[in-house]
Amino acid sequence: MQAQLPNRFSISHHGLARGRAYEAWREGICRGFCRLDVGPAGDDRIDCDNEFVLLHSVAIATPRGNSARFARTRPLLDDGCDDLVLISATRGNVRVTQQSKTIDLTAGQMCLTEMNVVGAVDLNPTAGFTTTRFPRSLLLQVAPSAETQLARPLGRDRALSLMIERYAALCTEIGGDLDMHGQKAAAQHLVDLAGHFIGTNGDDKALVWQRGVSAARLNLLKADILKHLDDTDLTLETVARANGLSERQVQRMFAAADTTFSEFVVEQRLLLARRLLLHESARRRKISDIAFTVGFNDLSYFHRTFKKRFGVTPSVMQMEFGADGAEA
Repeated sequence: MQAQLPNRFSISHHGLARGRAYEAWREGICRGFCRLDVGPAGDDRIDCDNEFVLLHSVAIATPRGNSARFARTRPLLDDGCDDLVLISATRGNVRVTQQSKTIDLTAGQMCLTEMNVVGAVDLNPTAGFTTTRFPRSLLLQVAPSAETQLARPLGRDRALSLMIERYAALCTEIGGDLDMHGQKAAAQHLVDLAGHFIGTNGDDKALVWQRGVSAARLNLLKADILKHLDDTDLTLETVARANGLSERQVQRMFAAADTTFSEFVVEQRLLLARRLLLHESARRRKISDIAFTVGFNDLSYFHRTFKKRFGVTPSVMQMEFGADGAEA
């Protein structure tokens, strides 16, 4: 196991399910993090890479490869862990077992399992999945009836399950960069998303939606925008369509955060422009090139908004770094 960041790490094994390397990998998962036994899903070989992100008390695991069985065996139950695990099938047919029950998931379906019973899930060449592990008490606070949904396919709300998948993927991508406050907020958003998907009491639905689902959806919108800042055709319409929302829905979500879509886009483009201007690689880079790179197609507007935001022109900021930049 190689630690990359305190709350993010990856482990892998490619080879026979025996020997020193295998045992080290197996024990690293069992005792170090997952509390699972690991063996081959088919023959005697394992082919698996695992990426883990721990957000406060919520853990996300993304296994990739052709062969591995992750099992909660009877001897492991002695550790007393009773966490709930949401398994999300991302491709193919995923087989999950809980005690003597078998649950077959197709891509887009989810299944809620528990760690205090014997169970397993298989990774194979045609099937892929992710898992999100929640402390039982934390998920039950949001979805008190969650235990009635155990060990069965869950996929009635595809839009919401897709949001959970995307938000978990976003957390996996940026989780290592979050401070403790950010980790806790992201974890609560995941709990609220899962709770809303699994089912909450009528009195709690509005609170869960406002606190978790809306926040997570806005974060996904922002992440989508950040990936396309260099696109001069980035518009409210294109972002709304890409996220399956109406323009009015997107406007309301940004308004709830005391901003607008346009203000957020401009702010992020200006921040990116500043980072580029202050980077060593920008010493001889033209201001116009940087402006176009971050998505501005009007140089006059870029100069005005940049000076208003940071109090200096782009060229002055570039020179303060000691660069020989040239005005456009």
